[in-house]
Order: sequence, then C-alpha cells, then structure tokens
Amino acid sequence: MPIRIVIADDHAIVREGLRMILESQSDFQVAGEAVTGREALLQAEALQPDVIIMDIAMPELNGIEAVRMISEQVPSTRTIMLSMHHTQEHVFRAVQAGASGYILKESAGSHVVTAIRTVMKGLQYFCEGVEAPPKTRSVPRSPVDRLSPRELEVIQLVAEGKTSVEIAEILSLSPKSIETYRSRLMQKLGINNIPALVKFAILHGITPSE
Repeated sequence: MPIRIVIADDHAIVREGLRMILESQSDFQVAGEAVTGREALLQAEALQPDVIIMDIAMPELNGIEAVRMISEQVPSTRTIMLSMHHTQEHVFRAVQAGASGYILKESAGSHVVTAIRTVMKGLQYFCEGVEAPPKTRSVPRSPVDRLSPRELEVIQLVAEGKTSVEIAEILSLSPKSIETYRSRLMQKLGINNIPALVKFAILHGITPSE
C-alpha cells in the first residue's frame, strides 16, 4: 500500500514543488491538497491520509491549531510541520500540538522524503537547524498559552480582517458569541484595539504576515 499524503500550503508553487518531489517516490501517493488550515482538517477527516505536510502559517486556521485538531480527530494521521520559523516557541508549540516532524521551507526539498519515512516508523524528525524541543517547556511561557483553542481561532480570523458575522458563519456560532470571545481575549492579552491585536497575532505566528 502506498503512503498517502496531503500537502497543506497556501502557496501553489510550494504545493507543486512538494508534489513533484513526493511523486518521484514509487511508494508515495499525494491524496490531496489544502490551501487553508480548515481545509486541511476537512481533508484529514475525509481522506484519512497517512501523513500531512502542514505549513505553519495557514490562513483561516493556523498550522499549529490545525495539527492540534487533526491529532485529536484523526489520531492515525501523522503531521509534519513546514515553516520558515525555527524558534524554540514555534517548535515546542508544534510538537505539543501533535506534530511528528518539523522541517524548514528553505530546505524542505532535501528533507521531506526522509521526514515522511521517519515519522511513518513512529519516530520524530527535525531537519538540520531545528532542535528537538524538551518534553517540558524550557522557554518562557508565551501569552498565547493563556488563550483557549476557540479564542485562537477567533483572534486569527479577526486579524485576517473577517467581520463578526463572517467569523460566526465560519465557526457556526452567533455574532454575539464572537464579540464576547473577542472582548475576552483582548482583555486577557491587555490589548484594546484591533491593530494591536493584528500585530500580536503576526508576532506569535497565529496568522500569516502576508
């Protein structure tokens, strides 16, 4: 049986490049692609792939939160984080969310095949330049840790310019509930305006900077 893989990245050129590399392996099959974190979650549930290559900076639902949800809802699927960032916080949060591997975009071409074969053996894989995180946090706790999964979803969608009505539709909640979540998370973070909230979301990798 081939190893079935989903590629989740919002840049077509990255998806195409990864597809070419993966399809050069006779036992790999690209089962699907996703351009948002939420779509990656739906693909995981529908296709039950062996591995998902997940960009950390995905629109609508960032890669770390998408990995966390996939780990909970489709535990048989292994995830490998693809990122431009290799700070201790990013790597720690990715692994805590359930990622089995972490590779940098700049060197993905030379690591992705080995990463997939490694995680399929039940092991973790970290490319050159990325340190495996400790089992317990050794870096200062992030303000992000104070937010619930739902608040992280809301802050990302607010930072991406979505209105309360649009967010409510995406999350299947009422606009009033969204406004409550937004007020609560801003209070938790000591933020009192949307531009500062957007800056926080970008700084902590909750939403893409583009």
